[in-house]
Amino acid sequence: MGQLEIIKIFITVVETGSITKAAERLGLAKSAVSKRLAELEQLLAVKLINRTTRSSSLTEAGERYYQKSRLIVEEMEELNAEIAHSQGTLTGNLKIAAPLSFGLHHLTPALKEFCQRHPELKLDLEFSDKKINLVEDGIDLALRIGELTDSSLKAKLIANIEHVLCASPAYLAQHGTPTTPEDIQHHQFLKYSQTPLSGITLTDADNHSHLAPIKPHLVANNGDFLKDMATSGHGIAFLPRFIVWKELQSGALTSILANYTLNKIGAYVVYPSTRFLPRKSRLFIDFLAGYYGSVPYWDSTLS
Repeated sequence: MGQLEIIKIFITVVETGSITKAAERLGLAKSAVSKRLAELEQLLAVKLINRTTRSSSLTEAGERYYQKSRLIVEEMEELNAEIAHSQGTLTGNLKIAAPLSFGLHHLTPALKEFCQRHPELKLDLEFSDKKINLVEDGIDLALRIGELTDSSLKAKLIANIEHVLCASPAYLAQHGTPTTPEDIQHHQFLKYSQTPLSGITLTDADNHSHLAPIKPHLVANNGDFLKDMATSGHGIAFLPRFIVWKELQSGALTSILANYTLNKIGAYVVYPSTRFLPRKSRLFIDFLAGYYGSVPYWDSTLS
């Protein structure tokens, strides 16, 4: 094994935080990873990582070596990508993580088109609403919806996301239609698990904020489930339009307090903050931004 490959192993150990996780990522035995690290330290005649049975940490020399070696590997990968893909063909693997509902309903059709354009590129999809660590899990790109708090990642907005309060016509006929934000507290509320218990903020035409108190009748961590419960007449739901747009079109759900503005968030593609972004990742990000456009199709149908 050449020194460049050993350096890549060292970088993986640093970025995953342990020899065990690095071995899993690389598909190597834990003993093989330890052996390569020992060979590198012997070659350099310096200790790079302080290792104990429970944790590991970079030495001062290890930190310098990691920063410099990562740049070298990125330069090499960029050069390889530039030469290998000079004819425009995307190859290799692209591992993508996406939230469950958005991924199944709106990423799937986009991926079908992208795969037709780049048939030699292999995609590895992971659908989950849990926030994952891109580096530790070996993810190239992740779709995230909401506020971005991880400053170690870079991000590009691919779509604006609007929310809507909605209920079935049958529920509203039985329980009445709220006319003010304060009325929501008197209704059965179908709460998404990450919605604040304090309530939902709405903005009126004069740009004044109003808090709609909620009393959860049911709590779940999946928007499609809440949509189905709302459609069946079990209460009022607060959901992204990309989940309920077809039901709003068909009349299965009715928008409530439509004269108020609800919170707007974004759908982003996030990726590790490295100097080099592979061409396959860059093209996929640009494709998604163009695919959804400034007004996504799930909003353009609700004019």
